[in-house]
Amino acid sequence: MGVSKSEFFTEQQNQLASLFKAMSHPARIAIIQYLLQVDTCICGDIVNELPLAQPTVSQHLKELKNANIIKGTIEGTAICYCLNPDTLKMIEVYFKGLTNQLQNKCC
Repeated sequence: MGVSKSEFFTEQQNQLASLFKAMSHPARIAIIQYLLQVDTCICGDIVNELPLAQPTVSQHLKELKNANIIKGTIEGTAICYCLNPDTLKMIEVYFKGLTNQLQNKCC
């Protein structure tokens, strides 16, 4: 992370920041939403759903996979992607905690 001085932040803060950075592109949000609609997905299916070239979609998938937001399994010559429920649970717990804290605050 370089200049961000990540060593001064907790492991959870750094992990969440990496997750949100990986999700900070509309194409990646579209990929996540598409994967929520289907059981598994071959990369070609995602390319057909987005107005992007196959190499661009592959780069976005790589970012999501590196952040552990999605998982991929190889089936023959195809890669089938799905969302990682453990990572989504971590995000859910984080936002529930924010919501609970906000309910106890007044503005």
